[in-house]
Amino acid sequence: MTSAAPPLRPLFWVGSSKRDYKRFPPRVQDGFGFALFLAQTGQHPPAAKPLKGFGAGTVELVAEFDGNAYRAVYTVRFKDAIYVLHAFQKKSKRGIATPQRDLELIERRLRDAAFDHAARFAKE
Repeated sequence: MTSAAPPLRPLFWVGSSKRDYKRFPPRVQDGFGFALFLAQTGQHPPAAKPLKGFGAGTVELVAEFDGNAYRAVYTVRFKDAIYVLHAFQKKSKRGIATPQRDLELIERRLRDAAFDHAARFAKE
């Protein structure tokens, strides 16, 4: 007897996150894509780490490729869906901290995702 696969939660892209993600090198897209698939199935991708300052359920993926650093931030805090909040190439040379303007964008998009989730999954 085989067990049924867990349901796949839908993946929604907020703002320009999908367009920005598509600019990443194919190898980075593949790695992040697999990590997002794992998140959709309820698993925690090995390379994912909590994004500090956003509470539980907001996660950052990190990839280094060809001397560049890439990031994708998503949230699993809504039980019905995964929302990709931001995808960007980190250009700062001052340590590993995420730049403030990116953190502010993530915060805005998290609010947008909460609004979208409430409207999209409202109980009728």
